[in-house]
Amino acid sequence: MILALLVLSIIVLFHEFGHFLLARLNGIAVVEFSLGFGPRLFSHVSKKSNTRYSIKLFPLGGSCAMMGEFDEEEEGTQGALEPSRTFYSKSPLSRMSVIAAGPVFNFILAFVFAAVIVAWAGYDPPVVKSVAEGQAAEAAGLKPGDVITKIGNRRVVISRDMILYMVVHGKQDVALQYKRYDAATDSWKKYETFLDSDRFTSQGGRYLIGIGFSGYRSPGGSLAEIIKYGAAEVRYGILSVIDSLKELFRGRVGADDIAGPIRIVSMIDDTVEEVSQYGAVTVIMNLLNLMVLFSANLGVMNLLPFPALDGGRLVFLLWEFLTRKPVDQRIEGAVTMAGMVLLMTFMVFVLFNDLRFLF
Repeated sequence: MILALLVLSIIVLFHEFGHFLLARLNGIAVVEFSLGFGPRLFSHVSKKSNTRYSIKLFPLGGSCAMMGEFDEEEEGTQGALEPSRTFYSKSPLSRMSVIAAGPVFNFILAFVFAAVIVAWAGYDPPVVKSVAEGQAAEAAGLKPGDVITKIGNRRVVISRDMILYMVVHGKQDVALQYKRYDAATDSWKKYETFLDSDRFTSQGGRYLIGIGFSGYRSPGGSLAEIIKYGAAEVRYGILSVIDSLKELFRGRVGADDIAGPIRIVSMIDDTVEEVSQYGAVTVIMNLLNLMVLFSANLGVMNLLPFPALDGGRLVFLLWEFLTRKPVDQRIEGAVTMAGMVLLMTFMVFVLFNDLRFLF
């Protein structure tokens, strides 16, 4: 459990550090920078910046409270700070950069971890290794060695891109683009075809088209490959969240599929336990892979245009930037509070759902 909490704490802390860093760069006073929520277990007030640094009782969360952010007297400051250092004294673009920095830093963190994975363990290119006889892939003309480049409207960079697309879209005809090496011309030729859903096979609730991919390549690629496929790993994590949200709104995702912090901690612990027999390197790689997914998840979720989330606050700031008129802070506060109540209600549901799932 300690390892799982450490993983989540790093992701949350880096998110809040994004807000913290951009606030400082924009000349906004940070009242408190904390890891966790609830009563303080430890805190220290910097004599130089008047910022309180805290560790709180419940480690799943964090905050970066800025002076004047919610138009109230903040606890933890020593002496009055000049009005020019409050959050609302800055331009809309400055405030937007501060709010957006949290999710952006999550994507940066995810990319760093993904780059380590690619450099150390390799990546999974969408190279066809085998084609099953009589199934959709064979009927579409695919052969071993072909490289899938696009399925439907989605570009395919790693094999999981295609797997994710098939999981979400299920049984439906779909266009497919691929390239094949031509030895006669020593070049790659591009082809287009389509997959006939009548030839799909069903296994474990998933539809298969009858191909196997080549698996992970050996690490040690060029810097360009590490950047390309590191970015592809982050893109896959982002698309996984977006596709999951689409499935949720379409009613295809049930309560059992929604995991909260308790189940996430349990998932991390289970992963570590399962792979620990293969050595420390395997454990680290699996933890980094989870951190890529969780960090990308936190970044996407916080950008949703929902009150109390970073995305909701960006909507207010965008409106102020476009109209040149600030939103009444009382209205913004009321909407944010309503969003917070809804968010907390959802979190209570998720926590009870986690407990029901575990026990």
